[in-house]
Amino acid sequence: MSTGFRTFEASAPMADGLRFVTVKSAALGQRADLSLWAPEDHHGPLPLVVLLHGVYGSHWAWALKGDAHRTAQRLIEAGTLPPCVLAMPSDGLWGDGSGYVRHAAQDFERWIVDEVPQAAQAAGLPVDAAAPFALAGLSMGGFGALRLAARHPQRVSAAAALSCFTELRQIDALLAEPRTGWDDSDATLLPLLLRPTMPPFSLICGLDDPYLAANRALHAGLEVAQVPHVYLERAGGHDWAFWRVHLATVLPTLLSRSG
Repeated sequence: MSTGFRTFEASAPMADGLRFVTVKSAALGQRADLSLWAPEDHHGPLPLVVLLHGVYGSHWAWALKGDAHRTAQRLIEAGTLPPCVLAMPSDGLWGDGSGYVRHAAQDFERWIVDEVPQAAQAAGLPVDAAAPFALAGLSMGGFGALRLAARHPQRVSAAAALSCFTELRQIDALLAEPRTGWDDSDATLLPLLLRPTMPPFSLICGLDDPYLAANRALHAGLEVAQVPHVYLERAGGHDWAFWRVHLATVLPTLLSRSG
């Protein structure tokens, strides 16, 4: 069976339902990894939720540090989350973080929006193009989730950001490499989120997070413009203790808002 990728390697499901996939990405011109999870005994098409990691991370972070698949299973069993598939890709592993944007020679945006859903389907998970497709992410991944939702509203049904950058330039202090050749269009979230085509979205940030002031400013700008959105502040910092807990906050909202 053709997968649509030049090379495709997939593990068997583990006991907790996780599986791992490596593909040759045409968008990146190299191999790329993702972790996948689907609940047992549910047939498609199911909604697909893509979870984007932050700077320095990789595809395993949301599962092995964030317990994302166990959170989803628990919420599904409780009836507060509809059955869904999780895809947890690497950002493409450029330097310390790709920003989920196009670079001069690699398209990290297309990797997420086009190839990650394709890889999930090729791995045999119950998703297709007609099912809801939502994005959520933390820090750099939160910026990526909201930016990609704004740029692809015909494809992305809802988005959520935890502890997010509000401008791409906020990544500069965290990178060892210069951003030479990066696509700097749509590099500030506020103008993007004002677009009338923006899908439903939410933001949540910790009270001890270094990006709290930036998130508050973004929320204030959205309020002035009367843009519907969910904005939450909760105790916590910029760490996995916060993200692990509050993935459970945003997941049901994502899917209920995406229909």
